[in-house]
Amino acid sequence: MNVLFAAGGTAGHINPALAIADKMKSVFPETKILFVGKPDGMEKKLVTKAGYDFEGVEMMGFQRKLTPANAVKNVKAAYCYLISAKRAVKKIIEEFKPDLAVGTGGYVTATVLSAASEMGIKTVTHESNSYPGLTTKMLSKKADKVLLASEDAEKYLKDTSRCVVTGNPLRTNIPIEDRQSARKHLGLSDSFTVLSFGGSLGANRITSAVAELIKWELDTGDINHIHSYGSKHREMFYDELKNNGVSEDKSKHIFRDYIDNMYTCMCAADLIISRSGAMTITELTEIGRASVLVPFPQAAENHQYFNARTLADKNAAIIIEDKDLTGDMLTETVARLYNDRKTLLDMENNAKNMKKSNASDAIMKEIIELFDGDIK
Repeated sequence: MNVLFAAGGTAGHINPALAIADKMKSVFPETKILFVGKPDGMEKKLVTKAGYDFEGVEMMGFQRKLTPANAVKNVKAAYCYLISAKRAVKKIIEEFKPDLAVGTGGYVTATVLSAASEMGIKTVTHESNSYPGLTTKMLSKKADKVLLASEDAEKYLKDTSRCVVTGNPLRTNIPIEDRQSARKHLGLSDSFTVLSFGGSLGANRITSAVAELIKWELDTGDINHIHSYGSKHREMFYDELKNNGVSEDKSKHIFRDYIDNMYTCMCAADLIISRSGAMTITELTEIGRASVLVPFPQAAENHQYFNARTLADKNAAIIIEDKDLTGDMLTETVARLYNDRKTLLDMENNAKNMKKSNASDAIMKEIIELFDGDIK
């Protein structure tokens, strides 16, 4: 069986595709897999690192903000989508001869799955966010299967006849540690622990508010704090700590530009403060942790807000919008939960109850059904 994958733009689109590809290879080892994406995009780096073949095609996305400059870009994007990129994709399809095309987001998915569908190839698209992107909305009318990470996404699709809620697939199972063991591995005491991060590049507003929160934590008592300030904001973070009269205490604090043992840190935490990308939401429910979520306001179609809303509506998270985030507000929110452990525990249990285990298995089940079980 030959399977063509399309994913691009962000790790939140690419990693689910890799997880599905990994699962397909484990179930059907003879499967041949080819990824298509932008030649200079993140997808090329992640896909080739994972050991899969990659074919680059020049593509452009549509600009949502209407300006004269963006109008010109959209004309170019339309030409790319309708003519040049589709022509290149059709050539790849003719040469690779896929039995199935799978897309997990980004405009590359729209181009590849549209071309594959027109050529009579079975198509499956997966949406990892609670608010479906333009690509999913478009493909929901033509893809053979529309797989969703959250049932909330169905509310925003006109045609749900092909929709199946499977959850968001992870490449590897999260190694769940009990809180005490995780803290011991990190060299922290078995005390209340807060984990905060703002993504790979960090987030100024979160980092600034966290510095003020840490002052309250030190005044309050024995509270551990793990924080990732991002690759570019170390100086800013330590300046903010200094402005708040805070000195780093290595017995209680782990401050890093990048956290490379994130699952251990999440397992160690009682409360997590973060953005609300699709993978973060999946991890929060998989591990089962209460959270304070600050959606990234520039995310396409404000999808991080809808992701956060999915948890908040189940009383598993509290949302603070980026524009409203201050040190005082964050401190007040954390203090309220710190002093009300029953509410905190309820939020944690609610997150655990939202867990959708074995998403990769559920996705494989849908693919096998699509071929009536006849996969070679």
